Amino acid sequence: MTRLKFSLAVTGLLLVVVPRSLRTEKPHPLPLIFQEDFEKGATHWAPKDPTGWKVKKTKSGQVYSQFKKDSSYQPPHRSPFHVSLIKDVLVGDFELTVQVRSTHEDYGHRDVCLFLGFQDSAHFYYVHLGKKTDDHANQIFIVNEKPRIKISHKTTSGTNWDDQWHTVKIVRRIKDGLISVYFDDLQHPIMLAKDQTFSWGKVGLGSFDDTGDWDNLQLRGIRVKK
Repeated sequence: MTRLKFSLAVTGLLLVVVPRSLRTEKPHPLPLIFQEDFEKGATHWAPKDPTGWKVKKTKSGQVYSQFKKDSSYQPPHRSPFHVSLIKDVLVGDFELTVQVRSTHEDYGHRDVCLFLGFQDSAHFYYVHLGKKTDDHANQIFIVNEKPRIKISHKTTSGTNWDDQWHTVKIVRRIKDGLISVYFDDLQHPIMLAKDQTFSWGKVGLGSFDDTGDWDNLQLRGIRVKK
């Protein structure tokens, strides 16, 4: 916390007491319910196509690598082909932070995806972080018994992928349906959506049809039992 230094130029000092009801207080953070650095493997994860995922050693430690562009997983509706979900964790409100590195060669739809509210393969949301924005890229989407539909009302012109690591944060608030997405700058969202269709579900990682590495995930949230 930044320290504030005060210089008193007068001997008289007026003390003003602000009632508690008028103070602005930071909300309490959501409890930490899951974290992962993949140093002990990926036993807590359930990929739709296990042959496309592996734990990979790097100079800085182990990462979770989605390394195959092709996938045996065929979703029932048009949506991402690479999905790996955290096992046995259902959340309502949550805040997810994770580090990601795109490993695909550069092109207009170079992407990674993050999943939330995942109830089954026909009912979920996902965030598509794509190189160039259009109605099917670099947006927040819903899959609800039909091909994905864009629900974001704010996005950017594209996610400027390179070969470096980046930090992504997603905040989900059930009461008003908020989904906010942050990329590197964790104070100002790059995408926003509001939708209350799914109030709980699993969260996960992947891509539409590209490749990427993942590491250092933290999930804070409210567990839901179903």
